[in-house]
Amino acid sequence: MRRGGTSRAWAGACAAPLAAALLAGLTVTGCDATGSGHTGRDPSAAADGGRTASPSPRVTSDEDLCAALVGHWSREVLDGDTYGDYQSMGLSGGQYEILREVVDSARAAKRQGADDVGGLIDREAREGCVEWYRAGGPGEGPWQ
Repeated sequence: MRRGGTSRAWAGACAAPLAAALLAGLTVTGCDATGSGHTGRDPSAAADGGRTASPSPRVTSDEDLCAALVGHWSREVLDGDTYGDYQSMGLSGGQYEILREVVDSARAAKRQGADDVGGLIDREAREGCVEWYRAGGPGEGPWQ
């Protein structure tokens, strides 16, 4: 291979994009000798240290997740008038016990003509889950 081959490769690979970028008024970051566009610079060396302004992921507490699951399935059970398998619902045995208590209360409230059965479900699911996790939450085994 001739020594000049590398500079011709650079010129061929980078000349057209370089000219187009200059005409468009864009900042040119350069090409390496292979023409790949990779300059070997570390992207974390950017002015902001490589950090972006993306938000941190939201962490859901065990109590919040429990209350959301129990609330959802309590409404499903109340509307369908049937109990499913707690494992198919993605619930533990303890969460299922909370669900049964919530549904019993919701049914009684519904029979008495309560206006806000959904609010009752949300409150009782939250209270049951908070109490369950305060007492230790799930025990040994996935069904606890």
